[in-house]
Amino acid sequence: MYPILLSILFPILAGLFLLIRYRTPLSSRAGTAKRKTLVILTGSFLIITVLLTVIAIFTAKEGFTLFYLTETLPVYFRIDKAGTLFSLLAVVVLLCAGFFSFEYMKHEERESRYYGFYLLLFGVLNALCFAGNLITFYLFFELLTLTSTPLVLHTGSKEAVMAGLKYLFYSLCGAYTALFGIYFLYKNSVTLAFTAGGVLKASAIAEHGGFLLAVAFVMILGFGVKAGMFPMHAWLPAAHPVAPAPASAVLSAMIVKAGVLAIIRVVTMFGRDFLRNTWMQTAWICLTLITVFMGSLLAYREPVLKKRLAYSTVSQLSYILFGLAVMNEEALAGSLLHVLAHGFVKAALFLCAGAIIYKTGKTRVEEMRGIGREMPLTMWCFTIASLGLIGIPPTGGFISKWYLAIGSLKSGLPVLAVLGPIVLLVSALLTAGYLLPLTINGFFPGANFDYDKLQKKEPCKLMTVPILILTVLSVLVGIFPDGIAPVLALAGL
Repeated sequence: MYPILLSILFPILAGLFLLIRYRTPLSSRAGTAKRKTLVILTGSFLIITVLLTVIAIFTAKEGFTLFYLTETLPVYFRIDKAGTLFSLLAVVVLLCAGFFSFEYMKHEERESRYYGFYLLLFGVLNALCFAGNLITFYLFFELLTLTSTPLVLHTGSKEAVMAGLKYLFYSLCGAYTALFGIYFLYKNSVTLAFTAGGVLKASAIAEHGGFLLAVAFVMILGFGVKAGMFPMHAWLPAAHPVAPAPASAVLSAMIVKAGVLAIIRVVTMFGRDFLRNTWMQTAWICLTLITVFMGSLLAYREPVLKKRLAYSTVSQLSYILFGLAVMNEEALAGSLLHVLAHGFVKAALFLCAGAIIYKTGKTRVEEMRGIGREMPLTMWCFTIASLGLIGIPPTGGFISKWYLAIGSLKSGLPVLAVLGPIVLLVSALLTAGYLLPLTINGFFPGANFDYDKLQKKEPCKLMTVPILILTVLSVLVGIFPDGIAPVLALAGL
């Protein structure tokens, strides 16, 4: 009980402490002393949270009930394979993006507010990953939206406010749609605890099988909003460009995956055997393939770097959802590997974009000719991470997409079994088209470029070390996929 509870409560209390203690924004007159204290406190809180989370993952064997909402609805926590996978990803991403922000946020106002909500977000993410039933998961799914919205709103600009409102509206509408499905699932299930193989009553399947398929589809659509699945994907390209770069990294690498984890839970609750070879599976696969292609095409056409990466997230998240929708062993393994590969890659790419913005102020793709000569380490990391997103060996993106393609071909689904790999291949080519030109023009700006104006602008270690760690991890996932197989093990699906 205590390790899980501490990993949730500590960052939440630490975040509230920062919000109360530093409720007055630090002024320039405060000097560096107060800011240094704030950074040291936040860094210490982050490290302690990481340690508590890791201890909870490896020592907490039993679940526990915190309290009851009603006589039959407990707020219940338990660590399982799916929760472990997403929690470990959250630990790495939030730690790297957190330390990156200590340098990046020097140029931003209201740092204490940012760090306070960042820690609150960490605690809520832990609670979401460790939720043991659907009601507990839903409570913290809603809280995740509320604690992440301030990161989108952080700058306070008109664009940030509109993007934050769009994110809030889309997320709440999606969550309420899923809640509609939870009512009917509760009525027709044995339990709302996450149980491999499904929890539906046999009598309910016999009497209301068609209706329950519609309920499952509605829940997937609702939770899919957070994962950016078509047609409710528009909040992603609005929110990412206006948020600070480390917040964008967390949004793209982790927050959107709350939607993925939610859909994993839905598939677990209904059971693969109940959902396979139905109209619901066909409709879901079609939506994921539309999202994969559309996201890649929009990213290819987008001139603003962070917005291009946001459209890329729309596409790449539906790679994961596609594997979940196919629902065989290979496709599910590919999905879960892509959860890790995409998390590391996209966090690295957004932090690279943040480093470029921080050092040069450039935000548009066409402005970045020669940037590889000025920031070689940053651009090499950007290039390696880009190869992972495209799916070039030996990166993790190659292995995950290989499993997704094999799983699709083995599914035997009419038309979709072949169409799936074709769409994935076209998307990979589009991904190469919108990422690799940055590398080519960055390192080889051409003969008409003014080389005399080039200056070394590599950021400090607080920014480069997190980028390096995430880049290396994106490659290690591809080189040693068998090393994480015990953690995956299809996450109980």
